[in-house]
Amino acid sequence: MDSAAPVDRDSNDGTPDDRTQSAQAPGGLGSSDVTPGDQPSASVARTPKGSAGVVTMDTPATEEVVQAATRAERSPKDMAISLLVLLIPIALLIGFYRVFLGGDQPTQVDPAPTLAQARSINAFPVSEPAGLTDGWQSVTATLQRPDGAVTLRLGYLSPDGGAVQVVQSNVPVERLLPNELTAKGQPQGAFEVGGRSWMRYTARASERALVLMEPGRTVIVVGSAKESELQDLAGSLR
Repeated sequence: MDSAAPVDRDSNDGTPDDRTQSAQAPGGLGSSDVTPGDQPSASVARTPKGSAGVVTMDTPATEEVVQAATRAERSPKDMAISLLVLLIPIALLIGFYRVFLGGDQPTQVDPAPTLAQARSINAFPVSEPAGLTDGWQSVTATLQRPDGAVTLRLGYLSPDGGAVQVVQSNVPVERLLPNELTAKGQPQGAFEVGGRSWMRYTARASERALVLMEPGRTVIVVGSAKESELQDLAGSLR
């Protein structure tokens, strides 16, 4: 009996080891065909704090800490220079305002319209300063008419810089004086100015007053100016 012919094997069939290697290599390549450059890059994992031999990358938090430390290291000299840089423009603006725009000069007003309005009401004879020396400045002029009462106020600066107000009103004197001179205002003696009999009065702190009482009208000259200036203003009223 003839011996069995050997079974033909396909030339593409490999040994079990060959098939194993082919299955392990993707795309039909063997493991030896994959180069290190073809491996996918692995993400860098941060190791726990205190691990030896590992250097961590800088993070935004770390940069903020460095910046904070840098700011803390600024010397007082650096801070003074920064402040000076801010103050110089402010000083220049203030100087320009005062020198070129007259920032230190009081705003003067023309009292004529207010005086004309007060005269048109005809509540009492209205007086105004006339013939004052140079240096007097008119700075305010107001007219009040609460509940039918009329009060005219003219504000001035004296040549020495004192503030003075001329009050003319038909409010009863027993109400007017406490309102203008405080309840502690007391008469200090009479004197004559411009042919009229005035009375000195105490007033608010650092102020003094001259009061002229007439039928239907009371005139008060009150302020921080010297008494001689108050008398000049009172004597100029026409």
